[in-house]
Amino acid sequence: MRLSTIVSVLALLFSGYSLWETSLKRSELKVFVPPVIRYASPLQNSNFEVFSIPVTISNEGARAGTVMAMDLMVRDPQNNVTKHFYSGDFGNWTRERGLNGDLRPFAPVAVPGRASYSDTVTFYSRTEETVMQIVQAAGHFEFTITLDVAPSEHFGPVDRFWRQVPEPLTFEMELPNLDHRAFTSGGGTLALHHKNWQTSVQSD
Repeated sequence: MRLSTIVSVLALLFSGYSLWETSLKRSELKVFVPPVIRYASPLQNSNFEVFSIPVTISNEGARAGTVMAMDLMVRDPQNNVTKHFYSGDFGNWTRERGLNGDLRPFAPVAVPGRASYSDTVTFYSRTEETVMQIVQAAGHFEFTITLDVAPSEHFGPVDRFWRQVPEPLTFEMELPNLDHRAFTSGGGTLALHHKNWQTSVQSD
């Protein structure tokens, strides 16, 4: 009798855990950035700058998570200045596509449970920014990507109480050289790379 009770309790616990992991666990979004990103600054007399960053968003939870927007902060530690950018489009920015407006406007991204989403996000400098050019010379730069995630309301007050905001992803990239002629010819961008040529991942 006692053995059968223990087996029943263990089976119930296992079923509850399985239900949590497969259906009820809230979304857990993480961001990954590959070793190379792209930069453009075709207008030298304005604060217009562009970063095209390939991102992968993985969802380690069971429920879907929705990314409403992405914020990018870029810091130049050599001059101790910071500039903010917004997620404006999907796809790699090029001079021709920029002139023609041939990009896909950024829209909320829904990531199903236990799945991932990958695309290149083009970030534009905010119009109210007073920093004209965050990239003034070759060197290394610090990046921080923050996800604006829609709150889950499936379980009402429980979800609101236990809401978990994804941690920002911070990483460093190096620009080997700055040649403004690149912005008016070819693809119109320059490459920045991770100092160790590694993918940047959020820490747990």
